[in-house]
Amino acid sequence: MAVQDELDQAKEGFIAKAPEEVYSQVFRHIKEQQGSGIVFGLKEGNKAPDFTLTNPLDEQVNLYDELAKGPVVLTFYRGSWCPFCNIQLRAYQQSLPDMEKLGGRLIAVSLQSPDNSLSHKEKENLTIQVLSDLNGRVAESYRVLYELPDYLQDAFSNFGLDLTVFNRTDRWILPLAATFVIDKEGIIRRAYVNPDFMKRMEPQEIIDELKKLQVEP
Repeated sequence: MAVQDELDQAKEGFIAKAPEEVYSQVFRHIKEQQGSGIVFGLKEGNKAPDFTLTNPLDEQVNLYDELAKGPVVLTFYRGSWCPFCNIQLRAYQQSLPDMEKLGGRLIAVSLQSPDNSLSHKEKENLTIQVLSDLNGRVAESYRVLYELPDYLQDAFSNFGLDLTVFNRTDRWILPLAATFVIDKEGIIRRAYVNPDFMKRMEPQEIIDELKKLQVEP
């Protein structure tokens, strides 16, 4: 099953279970972002900004150190509380052996605290690098960070989720659903950025891009 098929099923479940005042505000915000005219995300051909972030074991992981070993698949996700993100990460985890055969390394970045990332790794049996971008500085450098409007903050709170507590920050911020395939020279070769978090880049698209990089001289 394609990842999008699972995401579509999750969307149906979200609409069926969530209160209307919650999901209506979520869809309102997606439409506002799509119609804003804002150009989200770095583009193919852009140089990927370097960064160093901490994993759940309190180890520092540097993007360009990883790129020295091979191309990197960098994906930004909202958090372990997001079922759509979990579907994506499980699918990417399943495809990880195929990515690694092509020299690819997978890094997943969220704004959640390291202890929440550790719980997430253990719950989902993730072996991929899961890094914490506290306060969203890296997400901002990739142009995928956004502030939640008041009405969406209220909707999240009504649903029992306070992002300032979960992410240990004083800001209501999230990254867009975004995935970048970065070559060894640090150039973004494939970029997927979507204000609709219920859509994600398919693992096969990543694998196809890594194959292209492998055959290039």
